[in-house]
Amino acid sequence: MKCIIVDDEKMAREIIKSLCTEFNNLDIVDDFSNAIQAIKFLNENSVDLIFLDIHMPDFSGLDFIKSLKNPPKIILTTSDPNFALQAFEYDFIVDYLLKPIEPSRFKKAITKAENKRIQTISTSKKTNDVSNDFYVNINRRLIKIDLPSIYLVEAKGDYIQIKTEDKNYIVHSTLKKIEEKLPESLFLKVHRSYVINIKKIIDIEDNSVLIKKEVIPISRSKRPELMKRLDLL
Repeated sequence: MKCIIVDDEKMAREIIKSLCTEFNNLDIVDDFSNAIQAIKFLNENSVDLIFLDIHMPDFSGLDFIKSLKNPPKIILTTSDPNFALQAFEYDFIVDYLLKPIEPSRFKKAITKAENKRIQTISTSKKTNDVSNDFYVNINRRLIKIDLPSIYLVEAKGDYIQIKTEDKNYIVHSTLKKIEEKLPESLFLKVHRSYVINIKKIIDIEDNSVLIKKEVIPISRSKRPELMKRLDLL
């Protein structure tokens, strides 16, 4: 996890840096003595976790939190226990560490942050896969296509052909662009000209797959990935 530290006390920043060295999954990319500097950094860079002091001159930790548009996970570090209830109103705040920070307590906070990050990634993937349809532009009309019904996408020059259970569509697009819209759980590019629905495979022989009545070539580099994705007995 990429991390930054925001604390007006240099000693406090050094202590957190030292605690972080015990964790291989933490990468401290920078530290800041005030929140304004941190905001400028975050406007151009992204991080996974912020260690944030609450009481800082001019711009407090809570002011900093309110200014963030897309906040990452935050662990608050403070000597003041009075803000705990207020702090946990925000979903992205994963823990509240009181100074002086005990190593065992710090470890628990990092575990919470990592678990939250994994949950976020997992939820994001599920959300991306939930959509069962998408739209294509054909002759200035937007046509909805049911994703699971697609069994093959084939590149044909400046166009692609989308083949479904009921109908085929010719779309002015690239294979790469359409591949980005297809959920990885169902689709795999097996050749520079073909993306297949792996749930529609009938047979695999040597370097080809049978889908419907079509024999689709598998490039040598894609075969291992295809075999990994299949439920083999």
